[in-house]
Amino acid sequence: MTSIDRAEIRATEKLIRPYIRHTPIISVQCSDFELEGGALILKLELFQHTGSFKVRGAFTNLLMRDVPAAGVVAASGGNHGVAVAYAATKRDVPAKIFVPSVASRTKIDQIRSCGADLAVIGDRYADALAASEDWVSQSGALPIHAFDQHETLLGQGTVGLEFEAQEPALDSLLVSVGGGGLIGGIAAWYTDSIRIIGVEPIKSPTLHAALEAGQPVDAPAGGIAADSLAPRRVGEQMFKIAQQHISEVILVSDDDIRRAQWLLWNTVRVVAEPGGVTALAAVLCGYYRPKSGERVGVLVCGSNTTAVNFDM
Repeated sequence: MTSIDRAEIRATEKLIRPYIRHTPIISVQCSDFELEGGALILKLELFQHTGSFKVRGAFTNLLMRDVPAAGVVAASGGNHGVAVAYAATKRDVPAKIFVPSVASRTKIDQIRSCGADLAVIGDRYADALAASEDWVSQSGALPIHAFDQHETLLGQGTVGLEFEAQEPALDSLLVSVGGGGLIGGIAAWYTDSIRIIGVEPIKSPTLHAALEAGQPVDAPAGGIAADSLAPRRVGEQMFKIAQQHISEVILVSDDDIRRAQWLLWNTVRVVAEPGGVTALAAVLCGYYRPKSGERVGVLVCGSNTTAVNFDM
C-alpha cells in the first residue's frame, strides 16, 4: 500500500490520541523578526512526547500492527529511535534501537532512559538501517521504519489534521524534510488545499535530488542536522505523494539553520534542534518571502539538543 487519505489519517488520530499530546501553535508577525510579510503560525510539535513528532508514527505502528514476542526494532538518526523506545515502554514491548555515531548524546541518553536495547553502528543512518535489517532476520522482531512505512506516514499525517483544526486559514505550510515521512503524511492530509513547501539542508538534499531525478536517489548525508535530516534518500511511499502535492523544495545552509535557532530563541524563547528549525530557516533567512496578507504555517518539529550556541 503506497497512498493514504484523509479518512485513514482521521481514524489514525482517534487511535493514537490517548498516547500523544495536542501541541500548541503560536502566531508571530514577520516584523518580530525584522522581516516583511504578515503572520507566521508556528506549530510547536517540539513539545510532543520525546521532543518530536516521531512519537505519532511510533504509536501508530505499535497499535495497528501485530507485534511478535521478540518486540520491535528501529533504525534512527535519533528522534525516531527515542519515539519507538518511548512507545514500546508505554506498550510494554521489547525494543532494539540502532543509531549511527552521528546521533546526539541527548538522543542516545533518551533512548537508554526508556530501557531500550541500544546499538551505535556506523557513521550515518544508512549504516544503522542495514544493521537493523540484519537484526530482523536474526530475531524476528517487527521493524518500524522511520519514514518509508504506511503506518508511519499515517501517524505523521495527524500533525496536518491537528494543525488544520487549530488554524484553518493557512495559505502555505513549510516543513523540514529528511526521509519525508512527516511532509508526506502532512501533504496527504492537505492534498492541494494549501501550498506545501519542503525545506532541506543543502548538505542533505534528499527530496530535492529525488524530484530532479524523477525517483528516490542517493544524496549527500551531512551537515549540522545530519542526526535527523540525512537518511541518504527519501522513502518510496512518500515520494509518490511528493510528486503530486508538494509545491517546491528549498535548500538552506548550516549557517542559516544556526541563525534560525538563535532567532527562534531570541524572539520566542523556544529552543529547537537543527532539524526541528530547518523549515523556519527558509523564512527567517529570506529564501521564502511571504506575500502581503499571506498566512504562513511553519512546523517546528524537534527539540532534542543541548548544543545551541547563542553567542552570535
